[in-house]
Amino acid sequence: MSDTISTTAVEIRPGILHFALAMGGFAIGTSEFAAMALIPYFSPSLQIAETTASHVISAYALGVVAGAPVLAVLGARWQRRSLLIALMIIYALTHVASAFAQTYHGMLAYRFASGLPHGAYFGVASLLAASVVPRGQRSKAVARVMTGLTVATVLGVPFANVLGQTVGWRWGFGVVALLAVLCAAMIWIYAPRNEVRRTSSPLAELSALRNRQVLLTLLTGAVGFGGFFAVYAYLTTTVREVTQAGEAAEPLVLSVIGLGMVVGTIVVGWFADRWPNLAPFVVMAASGALMLLYAPAAAALGTLLPLVFFIGMSGALSIPLQSRLMDVAGEAQTLAAALNHSAFNTANAIGPALAAAAIGAGYGYQASGYVGALLSVAGIVCFAVTLRDARRSASPAR
Repeated sequence: MSDTISTTAVEIRPGILHFALAMGGFAIGTSEFAAMALIPYFSPSLQIAETTASHVISAYALGVVAGAPVLAVLGARWQRRSLLIALMIIYALTHVASAFAQTYHGMLAYRFASGLPHGAYFGVASLLAASVVPRGQRSKAVARVMTGLTVATVLGVPFANVLGQTVGWRWGFGVVALLAVLCAAMIWIYAPRNEVRRTSSPLAELSALRNRQVLLTLLTGAVGFGGFFAVYAYLTTTVREVTQAGEAAEPLVLSVIGLGMVVGTIVVGWFADRWPNLAPFVVMAASGALMLLYAPAAAALGTLLPLVFFIGMSGALSIPLQSRLMDVAGEAQTLAAALNHSAFNTANAIGPALAAAAIGAGYGYQASGYVGALLSVAGIVCFAVTLRDARRSASPAR
């Protein structure tokens, strides 16, 4: 990747910059995953069924899908520091609106709006983080940004779940607004102010939409990651209805799967720098095998906890795919990076929707694991097609 940062007045300290960017991931992760954990609490308040409340999750995901390309293209000429600050301010305002939602349709609208900055933020933050380290450490840099999201699943999401049980679900969204403001302040302080990078334009960014390798890589994420969300969306309900461990166990289970995501982010980031093409296969194959064990493991908390830890590790699929997009996107780095998160939030829409269909058909909450396994296998097929297409494109014409 030729995108680089140059400063004349400020020495770049990658560790501090990565921490500041990770704070945005922490805010986004708390919101994205806490909303799923808060379904049992805001659904009665808005007078809707839990299966209907899952549409609020899909609305956020669709906001990410829509917002990532639009904001990435519109912000093509922006300095990355300024764009990231603006995105976090928008994120804060939309979460204030979500906290005060009074109706189901109002919540749908606010959650859609909340999703708009998500993909563009992670895309731009990943590029900024990768640009200040050597090429062979890009996946680690992306992993550091994504660590903010995974740590949120350990700390932010269980805390929001406790808020839902005690003082009310609205505080879960209010806390996210405060985190977003904190992130904007940290980026203002620590991100380089005199960034110099190659010239981009909306038309150059849009070239990603004509790049077959970009599109196939995005398809892999959209399909292969759906299984994770199929399980996560109904995890707290599974703990309550199937495992029957009680509400007190819900934050524990959420913390364990979040801890798995943190560990997975570190491990997969290291692995992807060394074996970039193998990493997605390994992650999706492991995910599919774990999902098949989910239904029997859900019968008891003792078997569910270790399984959800390893399922959490499979949540690091975005890291090797993000690094691959840096290699194949050419002049459309920002849009391709942002679209990676559109793809994963397409998975966030597909996975819970398919799981809801299985649950609604009477197969039980644990059936989300079988849905997840099928989506993981489909993702493996998509990535195999991606690599085959790359090899054929690189072969000289006969």
